[in-house]
Amino acid sequence: MLQSMTGFGNASIDSELGKISLDIKSLNSKNLDLNYSLNPMFRNIESDIRSILTTSLKRGKIDFKINFKISENNFNSNLNHDVIKSYIKDLKKITPGTLFDRAEFLKIAITLPNSIETNRPDLNQNLLDAIKELVKNAIKELIDFRIQEGISMEKDLLSNLEVIQNKLIQIEELIPERMNSIKKRLKKNLDNIKVEIDLNRFEQELIYYLEKFDINEEIVRLKNHLIYFKTTLSESQIEKGKKLTFISQELGREINTIGSKSNNLPMQKAVVEMKNELEKIKEQLLNVL
Repeated sequence: MLQSMTGFGNASIDSELGKISLDIKSLNSKNLDLNYSLNPMFRNIESDIRSILTTSLKRGKIDFKINFKISENNFNSNLNHDVIKSYIKDLKKITPGTLFDRAEFLKIAITLPNSIETNRPDLNQNLLDAIKELVKNAIKELIDFRIQEGISMEKDLLSNLEVIQNKLIQIEELIPERMNSIKKRLKKNLDNIKVEIDLNRFEQELIYYLEKFDINEEIVRLKNHLIYFKTTLSESQIEKGKKLTFISQELGREINTIGSKSNNLPMQKAVVEMKNELEKIKEQLLNVL
């Protein structure tokens, strides 16, 4: 099943210390680009969280965030009176004769380092383990999102492939008419210059000339690439984006060669349509895991 690299997942719990919620966002990227910033409270499990993220999410630009709101019952702060008084005293020395009153100095002083002492509780091991499970739950939600996106993308890709296949059928049907047209044009040009020709030599040269415009090999290879692309879509492996991108490059190579050799207006129109569908496929593959 196909997976997109775009997704979102979140999970939360109400712990004895307050509400803890996780957000994970994923966008397309050639490799795994992991971005997160954890509160020092979670430092003990930082390596575990990183391991879970890198193991579960193979590719994509990942933004991970933990939101932790401590309840009032578990958080208290104290004003450091001595430090604040010292700050106010120094501020008055720096700005003598100003119109600032004591309230203004106090506003400044409490913003300075060590003016307020906060006491935050430590997270116990059970809660840390619960947070790791929370990370897994958020990742599962993100992957479910990716799978749903992948289902829509797979339908679009199959639709694009069907258009290419139909245009290829049109090109095959035009081959006999194209060959006859080339023969008639060569014969007409020779008749116009009114030169007696050796028919056997003419046939030999004609065969050589037509071989240069033969596209049967390209058609066979293009058909095989289309089959390979569909087979890869149906494979059970999760990461398919890079492989499908390589196959699409081969599709483009054969389509371009057919276009350069066609020398036929209806064929070239069909090739343009095939190229248009292939560009749509390549754009989609930028976001395939």
